[in-house]
Amino acid sequence: MKNKIILSVLLFSITLTSFGWGVTGHRAIGWVAEQHLTPKAKKKLKELLGQQSLAIVGTWMDEIRSDSTYNHTADWHWVTIETGKTYEESPKNPNGDVIMTLERLIASLKTGKVSRKDQIEYVKMIVHLVGDIHQPLHVGCCDDRGGNNVKVKWFRNDTNLHSVWDSGLIDDTKLSYTEVGLALGEPSKDELKKWQRATVREWASESMLYRKQVYAIGDGNLSFKYSYKNMDLVKQRLLQAGIRLAGVFNQIYK
Repeated sequence: MKNKIILSVLLFSITLTSFGWGVTGHRAIGWVAEQHLTPKAKKKLKELLGQQSLAIVGTWMDEIRSDSTYNHTADWHWVTIETGKTYEESPKNPNGDVIMTLERLIASLKTGKVSRKDQIEYVKMIVHLVGDIHQPLHVGCCDDRGGNNVKVKWFRNDTNLHSVWDSGLIDDTKLSYTEVGLALGEPSKDELKKWQRATVREWASESMLYRKQVYAIGDGNLSFKYSYKNMDLVKQRLLQAGIRLAGVFNQIYK
């Protein structure tokens, strides 16, 4: 009974109203991934997506929020893992979360027994959710709904901490998603191998490591100083997401 109460509280508290990384961030991740696909993976994704790039389909899961057919996917964008605990130790959302969804979709595609329609949707979902799990506030810990309840000012405009991380930090660069992708640079060969060896659960654990940094907001009046302190982290997580997304598809479509 106690676990059920805890779970209900967590589910109520963490429901997100913002979108992971925003349009520019998600598309930059897709763009990076496309630069690191194997010829086989690139060919298969072209067959499934046609003229749509990974960059463009990266926002599909946010776009379908207005379609009631996909209401069941609402909780798939995030996960709650309390500080000091592992995912395995944490209460599970019966509606699903970003970790269990990514693991399920990737495993399903690897079987080669998924219908074409489902393959297309699974690919679009994976592109988006790999991005979400690398946004630190999509691996929530508290009763603030992933930072949505943390009211701050961003360059004197009222907003919340989640929104700052979703879009404020990136959009204020005034760069297009391709420019952001180029600005991320390239990982070393060792980094690329290490990043692509990591599991979905390890990606989430990494996001947890940055909580102290993300929540260091002082009096809540955020501007240049907060951006300066966090932009390297934003760039690192976007690049890691893109490299790992390519790794996922390279493994699926070997």
